Amino acid sequence: QVQLVESGGGLVQPGGSLRLSCAASRSINTMGWYRQAPGKQRELVAAFTGRTGTNYADSVKGRFTISRDDARKSVYLQMNRLEPEDTAVYYCNAYYSGIDYWGQGTQVTVSS
Repeated sequence: QVQLVESGGGLVQPGGSLRLSCAASRSINTMGWYRQAPGKQRELVAAFTGRTGTNYADSVKGRFTISRDDARKSVYLQMNRLEPEDTAVYYCNAYYSGIDYWGQGTQVTVSS
């Protein structure tokens, strides 16, 4: 079993930055971030597709960066130039032994 603990959400003005963190209970290659806005389906934001490969949603390319720290069993999402459309609950995801694991979610609100 895998536990994921997220942190770093909050309220930020348009154009601002936030950094999300996700600590896993074990080291996992395939981890990423998803988000779900009110009334919308959960969507991929950014993910590691293996040890080093990455995949980004078109809407965040050039603004968001996913990174990892294997020693801390953690992944991060640096979000720059945030837009009101980025407002959502952000979820950390890990895929391990054929199972998707999810964090509890952290709210990101972009508003002036």
